[in-house]
Amino acid sequence: MTTIGVLALQGAVREHIRSIHACGANAVEIKRKEQLEEIDGLILPGGESTTIRRLMDSYGIFTAIQDFADKGKPIFGTCAGLIIMAKSIVGQAEGHLGLIDMTVARNAFGRQVASFEAELDVAGIAEDFRAVFIRAPYVVEVGKNVEVLATYDEHIVAVRQGPFMATAFHPELTDDHRFISYFIDLTATTKS
Repeated sequence: MTTIGVLALQGAVREHIRSIHACGANAVEIKRKEQLEEIDGLILPGGESTTIRRLMDSYGIFTAIQDFADKGKPIFGTCAGLIIMAKSIVGQAEGHLGLIDMTVARNAFGRQVASFEAELDVAGIAEDFRAVFIRAPYVVEVGKNVEVLATYDEHIVAVRQGPFMATAFHPELTDDHRFISYFIDLTATTKS
């Protein structure tokens, strides 16, 4: 059975765990770098990207996640996770993990009060996915090897590059588990 880890330093950890279980896979809260050895794929949940990075450094897990990615293991970032995975961030000197060749803008849709839901057409996943955007970023531009999975209001909000996926929204905050299921299937394929 496929085991998905959820980085449990900040963000919607329980909601991701619930969604992974609903898809029939094992879920593990990741708080120590040694736990990465026990999982097949990793989810970087939402929260505040600067805080998450600081916690990754203080827990000594940042480099371990880079090593995990270097092995070709799948990683899925949601909201702040998308920012953590980006090669570059508008207004910052450098990105964090730099796993996806994209430039992102933080809080691009506005502040917390500007949070919203929208129905998206997501390539290969769903034609009617209800997406929850909370202080959401969006992707400003992508490199040639990045597949755009979804856009909203002409802004890129879901991408994939090889074993790495990211969304500007929170698929774990609905009862529609198709996005998490897609990531689990990608992980199972990579594992075999």
